[in-house]
Amino acid sequence: MNIEEKRNKEKIIVSRMIAIFCKGQKHEAGKGQLCERCKELQDYAMLRTELCPFMETKTFCSKCKVSCYKPVMKEQIRKVMRYSGPRLMIYHPVLTIKHFMLDRKK
Repeated sequence: MNIEEKRNKEKIIVSRMIAIFCKGQKHEAGKGQLCERCKELQDYAMLRTELCPFMETKTFCSKCKVSCYKPVMKEQIRKVMRYSGPRLMIYHPVLTIKHFMLDRKK
């Protein structure tokens, strides 16, 4: 898998996790739409993923030695991950398995 494919998969996973969180917390702005705060977090996460200098070798952001998220955004994404992580397997089982296989390869 090349770096661009890996970057795109990372973006998909984060977007889906934020969507699960937003819907589960009843934040939704409308059918299938993220609330303003979750949309802001998603945009920020996409930018951070796009600019990640370690994409070639990284597995999960939580295991990275360099924190590129602002403290406020880091706390928000942690909440999303805590809530959505276990639920991702229910909504997107194949995506979840592929994501965790990436960690095993490293």
